[in-house]
Amino acid sequence: MNIERLAIPEVFLVTSVVHGDARGSFSETYRASVMAEAGASGPFVQENLARTAKAGQLRGLHFQREPHAQEKLVGVLSGEIFDVAVDMRPGSPTLGRWVGARLAAAEPRQIFVPRGFAHGYLTLTDDCAVLYKTGDYYAPQAEGGLRWDDPALGIDWPFPADRIATNARDAAWPLFAEVIESLAR
Repeated sequence: MNIERLAIPEVFLVTSVVHGDARGSFSETYRASVMAEAGASGPFVQENLARTAKAGQLRGLHFQREPHAQEKLVGVLSGEIFDVAVDMRPGSPTLGRWVGARLAAAEPRQIFVPRGFAHGYLTLTDDCAVLYKTGDYYAPQAEGGLRWDDPALGIDWPFPADRIATNARDAAWPLFAEVIESLAR
């Protein structure tokens, strides 16, 4: 497994080595020792599968407040997505900055999103299946989110806004500045 740091170094891509022969292929997709060495605190305690039928669907930007903050390891089983992590850590030198990466079933890589980040993704193809592990259990009382189209974040989504659809809950999340102010209280 290879680790590639993104512009916010705590967020990184994990690329698996693929071994192939006439039968198909094999790759190791997770190894706790590699993740720990890269900075993932682990362990992962929950795994989720999200299926999305159409391109242009946005899920996020989600996070969980302490003490239930989650780190995530996100991969794609079918289709292609643009995955985004937004730094929400108070006092961080990259507070309010985001990083993104394309993930596709055809490529053996995943993204690691640490605790203290909001996370979301946009489906770039039809029939996407996204599998991700989390470092804490889902806790509805700790759930939060950010507006995906907040101009202060300036996320460069691969589709124009009029081609992006989301559900009512994700469309109604507050702006980044409001969330950070509420977390400081």
